[in-house]
Amino acid sequence: MIIIDASRNTARILQVIRQVREQSQDVRIVTLADQFDLSLVQQSHEAGATGFCLAVRAPEVLIKTLELVMLGESIVPFEVLRSVLNQASQDQVQPLQDNTAEPKLADLTQCKLSPREAEILNCLREGASKKVIAHKLDVTEATIKIHVKAILRRTGTSNRTQAAMWPRSACHGEVER
Repeated sequence: MIIIDASRNTARILQVIRQVREQSQDVRIVTLADQFDLSLVQQSHEAGATGFCLAVRAPEVLIKTLELVMLGESIVPFEVLRSVLNQASQDQVQPLQDNTAEPKLADLTQCKLSPREAEILNCLREGASKKVIAHKLDVTEATIKIHVKAILRRTGTSNRTQAAMWPRSACHGEVER
């Protein structure tokens, strides 16, 4: 894991992230700053940053962020997410649909997920780990890992969190732009 101080020269930060990413695809890169603007987060993410953390947060928040990144999650401060959501709501042409209901098996099947993948996806939405899912379904963790990779590929998502959110946006008829 590499932690980069992102409070200074943005161009240099992006250059360092790209260089690190070129040397190793497996390294986790976390940028740390007093504040993030949406542009910096987007550019850093495109360059290969995995997580973002505000330096003004409590040490426990930084520790948890680093732990989650090491577990393979991408982390963005809520303030950045709020900015994205506010922009999306301003751009919204149609009223939001109710996406809180569990997707029906038929909906997920139409999205080309097998019944088993749909079952695993629902477990991911509940926040279950591979180990918990494997125990629940009485299969090995390696089997769950294969299914999760298939889910990521079929949904076009890059991590478990995005996949867990995927049915809400892709299987309920929302209009893509």
